[in-house]
Amino acid sequence: MTEPAQWLLTRAERGNPATRIDDTCAPGEAWSTGNLAEPLVDGEAYFARLLACIEATGPGDLVWFTDWQGDARQRLGEADGTDVLTVLVEARRRGVDVRGLVWRSHTDLIGFFAAQNRRLGEQLGRRGVPVQLDMRVRPSGSHHQKFVVVRHRDRPADDVAFLGGIDLAHNRRDSPAHHGDPQGRPLTPEYGEHAPWHDVQLELRGPVVHGVETVFRERWEDPTPLTRLPWRRVADALRPVETEDSRLPDQQPPPPTAGSHTVQLLRTYPALRAGRAHPFAPQGERSVGRGYRKAIARAERFVYVEDQYFWGDEVADLFAEELAAKPELRLMIVLPRHPDKTGLNRAAQLLARGRAIDSLHRTAPGRVAAFTLENTASVPVYVHAKVTIVDDEWASTGSDNFNRRSWTHDSELTAAVIDTAYARRLRLQLAAEHLGRLDPSAVDAAPSLVADCDDGADMFTTFGEAADRLDAWHRGGRHGSRPPGHLRRLPRDPQHDLLRPAASLVLELVHNPDGRPRRMRGTRQL
Repeated sequence: MTEPAQWLLTRAERGNPATRIDDTCAPGEAWSTGNLAEPLVDGEAYFARLLACIEATGPGDLVWFTDWQGDARQRLGEADGTDVLTVLVEARRRGVDVRGLVWRSHTDLIGFFAAQNRRLGEQLGRRGVPVQLDMRVRPSGSHHQKFVVVRHRDRPADDVAFLGGIDLAHNRRDSPAHHGDPQGRPLTPEYGEHAPWHDVQLELRGPVVHGVETVFRERWEDPTPLTRLPWRRVADALRPVETEDSRLPDQQPPPPTAGSHTVQLLRTYPALRAGRAHPFAPQGERSVGRGYRKAIARAERFVYVEDQYFWGDEVADLFAEELAAKPELRLMIVLPRHPDKTGLNRAAQLLARGRAIDSLHRTAPGRVAAFTLENTASVPVYVHAKVTIVDDEWASTGSDNFNRRSWTHDSELTAAVIDTAYARRLRLQLAAEHLGRLDPSAVDAAPSLVADCDDGADMFTTFGEAADRLDAWHRGGRHGSRPPGHLRRLPRDPQHDLLRPAASLVLELVHNPDGRPRRMRGTRQL
């Protein structure tokens, strides 16, 4: 049996004495036991489960959600009437306490979705669902948490929370075949009209649900104004979003034991400027980054990562130290082939990613492999998942990415699960999908189909061979049958020397800001 204290942060290591999410845990501990964690690979599986859980609610229950990006008409299922707006409003009419925390967003003029998020808030608000358009962030920051809590007044055993990388938005309802969400929208030209989208959400049951609910409560009850900008306050007065039903009901005790999984919730909150500190994180919280540091420092055999970005010296150094010290350690990374940006923003992201991965290849040649995904029509798949598995002992799923922004600057929520069977099963589910062998949910019924990924070292070899076959088919003009699977090697993107200074500046100021207290900047402290 794995000892959680070896892998998880103690209360002292969390570094935030104001946090309340530990209230669900045993005295002196910073994690909860007796939980059941179930990974939901890709948006189609997640939305189907979420829809069923919301439709099972009734009077006195609650459905609370957070969103970085939201679309009122995004369908959770195939049928009419399963869109986000209809499902939440119908729950409200049944007597369910429904409410949302939606990031207000930066302006649409620079590629964000302020109008879209406001529209979601307004449409829900007009139908009696309270929504806060939350801009209690640092300049250029965001609320990046994506979770839903469902609790039952009379059936606590059915309480559930979902957290991970999937917003209630277009593009997200894709399947393991990765032909794109039917309601998808273009990202960049490489991904086509319906961008294929790979993501993971985590379903949690048991006492940890109380902790996820507490994260919502802390943000909702934060007395800091939702925005400090006067023109936004005028807009809010003219077009109100939140209804008068703003006071939260009393919190119920944690749900009963649901399984054998130990789970720790990890968060990021920035250190806001004077007079605007979150009361639940007065100096910010950086337990996401601290959690990765502790877990990766214990890695002996392999680390498997799926991430949207993976960049920065902090990230590269974290892995480089362990790879240099442990000659048997291997690192596998699955990333999107192309960033979801163009122009100088793309150059900045490619520069950051290239620096990190190149340095790791130099540190551990032959023991670092970076892959990307494509569907069977050879369209790249946008990898939006945020998953890390260490030695089949520690497995995280959440909203954060591997970069300084996610570890210090934006609000994030991640769950680390300590259970060998769980971590191994999640790894094999992802392997089954990426190798094109079977639906991830079918791994338990046909484990022999991924027997060559039994261990992390085996998976390192199997992934490499599959990617090399598909790469060779492309180099050969795509003649003959296409090799199975979605894996390709991530190519190195050359960076024009003239772009480097400008790309580096954009990276530091826009894409990878530092949200730590001023005294900590320029150090390796978290």
